[in-house]
Amino acid sequence: MEEKLVGSTLEQFEAYVKDMLFLKKADANMYSPLVLAYIGDAVYELIIRTIIVNHGNCPVNRMHKESSSLVKASAQAEMVHLIMEELTERERAIYKRGRNAKSATAAKNATITDYRTATGFEALVGYLYLNGEKERLIELVGHALQKKGIFGESTSKFVSML
Repeated sequence: MEEKLVGSTLEQFEAYVKDMLFLKKADANMYSPLVLAYIGDAVYELIIRTIIVNHGNCPVNRMHKESSSLVKASAQAEMVHLIMEELTERERAIYKRGRNAKSATAAKNATITDYRTATGFEALVGYLYLNGEKERLIELVGHALQKKGIFGESTSKFVSML
């Protein structure tokens, strides 16, 4: 019952924002992989920052360092490798489209392989977000973080990092 209430509240909030800002319904299939990665980058960072803030009040500099370590290209590349076997055929196709997209920007502090893999991950995140598949998005990110040993049933490792 509580999950349904939370879900409907989130849906109500999103509907309110779309209405107030005159936003049209987004069809994730109509966007290029790089546009999906653009929004996916922001959504993924918001998820990570939300988790970090939720796990304790500490100096913002420490929060920033921890979130940066989880959103950098090499960390995103690791995330997608951890969940690859869980992806559906459609999700893999979206990831591959993002990974193979030709970007005008270059990796700053990452290998080209990690950068392209991270772009594929971000495209998948963006697709799931725009397509309204937020539960699936959180499920995949949560599984990757658990497999990475960052958090799960026991958050002690994560909290000690902060």
